[in-house]
Amino acid sequence: MPGSTSLPKAPPIPAGLSRDQLLEIYRFLRLTRTLEERLTALYKQSKVIGGLFRSLGQEGESVASAYALERGRHRDFLSPLIRNLGSLLVMGAQPVQILRQYMAKDQSPTRGRELNVHFGDLELGYLGQISHLGDMIPVMAGVTLTFKMRREPRVGLVYIGDGATSTGAFHEGLNFAAVQRCPLVVIGEYNGYAYSTTPERQFAVRNLADKAKGYGIPAVTVDGNDVLAVYEATKYAVDRARMGKGVHFVEVKTFRRKGHAEHDDQHYVPQEELDRWAKNDPIDRYLTQLLSNGWAEEQDLKDIDGDVRDEIDQATDLCVNEPLPPGESALSGVYVHPATADRLWFRGLHG
Repeated sequence: MPGSTSLPKAPPIPAGLSRDQLLEIYRFLRLTRTLEERLTALYKQSKVIGGLFRSLGQEGESVASAYALERGRHRDFLSPLIRNLGSLLVMGAQPVQILRQYMAKDQSPTRGRELNVHFGDLELGYLGQISHLGDMIPVMAGVTLTFKMRREPRVGLVYIGDGATSTGAFHEGLNFAAVQRCPLVVIGEYNGYAYSTTPERQFAVRNLADKAKGYGIPAVTVDGNDVLAVYEATKYAVDRARMGKGVHFVEVKTFRRKGHAEHDDQHYVPQEELDRWAKNDPIDRYLTQLLSNGWAEEQDLKDIDGDVRDEIDQATDLCVNEPLPPGESALSGVYVHPATADRLWFRGLHG
């Protein structure tokens, strides 16, 4: 009609995502941060056993990279580090499991024998870490080699911090995976500090991706606080690995805005550096993208925020007063009675 004005059309959503998927990604981002905030409160109440490892500032790359995988029972496989809580939640881990793990409850996935994210679910597709110092690279090389040998169209994804790229396990595992052309995607987290050591004090290259290129592995460096950029780069790498083209390395430039763990006061980090990265928050940036591009309404996001708070409240109420494992259970699953061992041996020998 003459004189009428039309609203500007929202730009197309990148990376082949739908509006519902964008909102689901936002939910995982908010779930990760809200769960960690609740764990911080429990830690200050002395209800968390051991250390608490926050991913503040890194939630975006964890959620976005895991979201690029095919999820579900017996699909793609992932190995997280202590700051990849968001990846675990994307793969299907439940907040109540995380809370129980950190509080070492009897009903936790490891019955109180392990803490934080040291647990796995082989059906849902995530493997608990044996170490955060590079050792999961050769482990995941072996896992993905089985996918290749069985001709299964499955992909593995593993995370490595900038400090751990200086370990022998990282280099040996990466070289093996490259030579065997394993369907493996490696996410290199350049987050500024290996505990209290800056990258420039431990290696001379400017990018972690340069280390991967030395083994003939295609590598790319992306803004780790740009959720959609991380998703797009990881999705390309995952699709490439699934087609049998071997390992791919995705470096995410991000920043660890908390100390190594909650007990670490981060005295070695200049305050101006923390302030600068706080203005580059991945969740704030993603929320701005959704609203400014017309991909979501403000009420959609408020509804998600409320649902997440309710979910964390209900999970906390369910498990906070649950008992710790009874002392007599400490040896269960560790030793086998001699008579039982004989029966198991005989059964194995004769089928």
